[in-house]
Amino acid sequence: MSALALRRGLAYPLTRGQARRFLPVERESSFLQRVVEYARLQRFQLIYHTHNSQHSAAGFPDLVLVRPEDGRVVFIECKADDAPKRLPLAQEAWKDGLERCPGVDYFCWRARDWPEVQRVLRWRKS
Repeated sequence: MSALALRRGLAYPLTRGQARRFLPVERESSFLQRVVEYARLQRFQLIYHTHNSQHSAAGFPDLVLVRPEDGRVVFIECKADDAPKRLPLAQEAWKDGLERCPGVDYFCWRARDWPEVQRVLRWRKS
């Protein structure tokens, strides 16, 4: 990395073991909107997103997707790629409780998980 590139703000100095990032981090709201649009394409008929979480239960997942045709119920927590890896305690409690319920799927996804998002939400004709 050249000193000129650093001065012009084209690159950031790396610390030891730090990976280079060439693309900007996708915001959580943008990623969440992509997931909702893809869910609609994949025949999820009921999609719930709390727009103002101030009056919701602490830690409740960002999205609830329901596809009655095949009995799918999916709870999704969306995170930006640069968000901390560990979930806050309230979100961890919801994750734990939902993962113990048969027939309910819970996922915590980041923008970099897009191939998994597509694989999991894809409509499969029975």
